[in-house]
Amino acid sequence: MGKQCSAGASSPRADPSDAAALVLHAEDSRLRVSELWSRYDEGSVCVGKRGELKMKIRVCQGVSGIIIITMVTSIMLVYNNSFRDRSSSPSVSSLSSQRSDGPAPTRKPQRPPTSTLEGYTGVVDRKHLKMHCSTCALVTSSGQLTGRKRGEEIDRSECVIRMNDAPNIGYQKDVGQRTSLRVIAHSSLQRVLRSRQQLLNASQDTVFIFWGPSSCMRRDGKGHVYNNLRLLSQLLPRLKIYIISRIKMLRFDELFKKETGIDRKSSNSWLSTGWFTMAIALELCDRINVYGMVPPDYCRSSFHPSLPYHYYEPSGPNECSMYLTHERSRRGSHHRFITEKTVFANWARTFNIHFNQPDWKPAAVITSMNSSYTPVPAGS
Repeated sequence: MGKQCSAGASSPRADPSDAAALVLHAEDSRLRVSELWSRYDEGSVCVGKRGELKMKIRVCQGVSGIIIITMVTSIMLVYNNSFRDRSSSPSVSSLSSQRSDGPAPTRKPQRPPTSTLEGYTGVVDRKHLKMHCSTCALVTSSGQLTGRKRGEEIDRSECVIRMNDAPNIGYQKDVGQRTSLRVIAHSSLQRVLRSRQQLLNASQDTVFIFWGPSSCMRRDGKGHVYNNLRLLSQLLPRLKIYIISRIKMLRFDELFKKETGIDRKSSNSWLSTGWFTMAIALELCDRINVYGMVPPDYCRSSFHPSLPYHYYEPSGPNECSMYLTHERSRRGSHHRFITEKTVFANWARTFNIHFNQPDWKPAAVITSMNSSYTPVPAGS
């Protein structure tokens, strides 16, 4: 369109997508016409002998017409370009007011008002995370998902939550391809960096929440995980990186003791990334659909199938062997996977949590646990 609207063969051909070029083109046309008008005004054309007066008047009228047409054309060029700029990034209100003769396009449901989640602070600006989802697919890393083709179902959720360095590329049919939030342990940072092309560079819209002990996350230059995250934010400034604050970490410890009666430190227990992810999801989501999490008594049955701990490591450790080894160990620091799943089962009786692949529902109330968690901000 811009090439067709150039004023004269000698005029520069402005790119219609460049608003500045169009304004410059209009200004250039205006100056050339003003110069032409001054020539007529000085008498080089519009004065002369009486026999030529009639012809000169017609010439002056023609020049006036040229001025008007040129100015209107220039104004329309600028107006049309600014209109295209506005229409290229429509607002919600403009979309709702547009009419179409064809069928209405498919739209995602409108997201409820964004909630401020205290205790999750930005690495750069230190602001609290603002996020809310009506439905969440919490995708575990379990081998239970292999070959089950739940990917499309997972991607239909408003938000998709993943953990640590679990990939989706190459596994989309089983685990989906979208990622809205990824919760990552301090110990998984190096693995995430090694997979940065897949997990970071292609995830500009993903929110990353890192958790770890305060010694790793301190901001005074001595927290090596925080230092690496700070550097990562400088290299990839569009990444949305948050860390769990020290006070929030203490609240998670208190929650574990309140729900289980077990002191995490004295029992040499480490909370798993699954624990943090489920607790975060309760603050973030109205409904949680969990994929790949087995019930608490699953591994105590002799009839369970042998599946890998991670779907992306088919030759890795066995899932139930990993759960039972950690649960029974009393030396060193270990995760209490089965204890955590017992808490999750209790929460599902109170909150909108549903388990898929395997599909199961909490059975009788587990009296050894206290189902008392309420997802409220825990301070910063």
